[in-house]
Amino acid sequence: MDDREFQQRVDSALTQLYSRLVAASDEAAFEPDFQAGALSIEFDDPPAKFVISPNTPVHQIWVSAHSRSFKLDWDDARSAFVLPETSQTLTELMETAIGQQLGEEVRL
Repeated sequence: MDDREFQQRVDSALTQLYSRLVAASDEAAFEPDFQAGALSIEFDDPPAKFVISPNTPVHQIWVSAHSRSFKLDWDDARSAFVLPETSQTLTELMETAIGQQLGEEVRL
């Protein structure tokens, strides 16, 4: 995949995730923000900030959450960015991370 194709896939993945986060934030205690190609999620209680951003040189999406860095690769078979260690898609990873942060199940 070249840089242009990567950017198109990232834009689509982050835009879709942002839409899901906005809808879920109506019922859960977090605030999503999408600016300059990066997505952030802020929590008041307990305080935290997750950041989701593309890393173009290595064609990955990087997620910073719970003092960890998660690096997701594009999976052609699933047409999604996937965390190799767990096979979670970006959406599934964020459901898990947000759920851990809030102490309750969150569906995106």
